[in-house]
Amino acid sequence: MFEGASPAYWIAFAVIVAVLLFVDLALLHKGSRSVSVRAAWAWTAVLAALAFCFALFLGHTQGKQRGLEFLSGYLVEASLSIDNLFVFLLMFRSLKLNTEQQHKVLLWGVIGAIVMRAIFIFVGASLLAHFIWIEYVFGAILLFAAIRLMRHQSEMDEPSGPIRWLMQRAGSGGEGHIPMRSFLLIVLAVEATDLVFALDSVPAVLAITRDTFVVYTSNIFAILGLRSLYFALSHALDRLRLLHYGLAVILAFVAIKMILTRWVDIPVGWSLGFIVGVLALFALLSRFTSPKPPEEQPQS
Repeated sequence: MFEGASPAYWIAFAVIVAVLLFVDLALLHKGSRSVSVRAAWAWTAVLAALAFCFALFLGHTQGKQRGLEFLSGYLVEASLSIDNLFVFLLMFRSLKLNTEQQHKVLLWGVIGAIVMRAIFIFVGASLLAHFIWIEYVFGAILLFAAIRLMRHQSEMDEPSGPIRWLMQRAGSGGEGHIPMRSFLLIVLAVEATDLVFALDSVPAVLAITRDTFVVYTSNIFAILGLRSLYFALSHALDRLRLLHYGLAVILAFVAIKMILTRWVDIPVGWSLGFIVGVLALFALLSRFTSPKPPEEQPQS
């Protein structure tokens, strides 16, 4: 269950996660009603730098292979979480939550996601260790997720049925405090959204490595940056409408990698390069093909 590292590694990583959550909560966003995009990007960059340093640490203590596997898993999880952010943005817009309320909801959402990802990863790794055919099941799940993303349209105008149901019961956030019942409903909606995305992301990282410690730490590092990444990208998400095609390509790649793993060995360095290349390509395509705002007509 705790394959890949000694108990000291697991305990040390848990301490790191607790410290980062404390810094995020107590020092960066305590009592803030507005979030600077610059501050959000800065904290996102700090977390990404820490993840890179952690990859270097793993490469030094457990071998270059483990470090590359961590980076690949981290990039897959972080990129897939961007699609998750579209759902959060639509939900929060529809519920008219202010910045402070979004902070609270996402904080509890991140904490719940950490617990749920741990359960998913340990169960998934255990199944793969005992049942060979689970590889093909996970591969099929990833292919289905890739097809779903390829057909997905990131429209931010009309809320979906579940979000409309939530709006009716949770009410509008406005500028005041969220009633406890409404707050719990919104947090549960965030957790349910992450649960759905975990069905894609956890098998995707398990397709890259079977080291439980690497899978767990790469997932958690990506989740820790989810809140700051949301506020950093909240004004730019509408311009990343082609990114889900890139995510579909990545999911299809890791699905094929998992299904063919017993016959074809794709080096982790190649996988990392492919993931980075696809993300860069579709991010650029999104930027240069995003619709321009309509020009104002001169008044006569």
